[in-house]
Amino acid sequence: MSVKIAILPEPAIQKRIFGDSQWRQLEAIGTVVRNETAGLPTPDTLRSVIEGADFAITSWGCSKLTGDILDRAPKLQAVLHAAGTVKGIVTPELWRRGILVSSGNGPLGQGVAETALGLTIASLKNMWQLTQSTRGGGWNAGKDRIRELYEVTVGVVGAGKAGRHFIRLLRNFDVSIVIYDPILTSEQAQALGAVKADLDELMRVSDVVSIHAPSIPETYKMINRERLALMKDDAILINTARGSIVDEEALVAELRKGRLFACLDVTDPEPPAPDHPLRGLPNCVITPHIAGAVGNGVRRLGQFAIDELNRLLAGEKLEGEVKEEQLSVLA
Repeated sequence: MSVKIAILPEPAIQKRIFGDSQWRQLEAIGTVVRNETAGLPTPDTLRSVIEGADFAITSWGCSKLTGDILDRAPKLQAVLHAAGTVKGIVTPELWRRGILVSSGNGPLGQGVAETALGLTIASLKNMWQLTQSTRGGGWNAGKDRIRELYEVTVGVVGAGKAGRHFIRLLRNFDVSIVIYDPILTSEQAQALGAVKADLDELMRVSDVVSIHAPSIPETYKMINRERLALMKDDAILINTARGSIVDEEALVAELRKGRLFACLDVTDPEPPAPDHPLRGLPNCVITPHIAGAVGNGVRRLGQFAIDELNRLLAGEKLEGEVKEEQLSVLA
């Protein structure tokens, strides 16, 4: 029996998440109805495209799937979100009607974790200073500060998709891993290959602290003045999560002491002001929010949505399923 698949994002987003291979896979599954209207989808557009659909694929720019939109697709089984957070699209109506919801946080987290690993290695190797030195005609200045990803302690803040994948990558190295996540048990941490710690202890013992926590009220400026002061001299702080988790004023003050090094892929707000002190500090590297799916990596999200659809059709569980009760602790 053929199924109907509604592709709800605008054409520009479709072009980012799907290539020719993905379109062929979708068309082999069933009838594909695409949103062909440029611009953020209006409720009228969503109602038109989703009509009669068995499955819907969403992504960036899609608005909430309210009851009046869902009324047009009484057979809808699942909404597969080819992006990260589903908070912009979900309503209680989805779960009330028994419609499954899947998020692309998993594949998105892979890119984040890989970037965090790259920043970890580059920072321990002191590549940033050495690059500047060699560009200016030098050679060995800063070479004495090089460290390997070996017999160091890496602290992971947050055991979501990105944090867990980061730990999987770290297990390829001879390092100690500690993790802070209030909803993670010691047994679960051990199964991941890490040791559970409270946040203050993690900040105190880690040579590298990598932040992977969600931006929720409980994490706002969680990395504050007191916790930054706990960090070892020459420790490295990496934030590929959200800028709101770090008290940037406190971070600037600590970095000015020259004790720490920071790699920030996110700031609060984004971008930081042109004259923001973080931009001028020699022991701070800022990248423009590139840790997640960027460029060709965005196709990973579209492919994941298709893979989720195939899992459903095969009677398997969704890998990225989001339940209503999880929303309060998700990014």
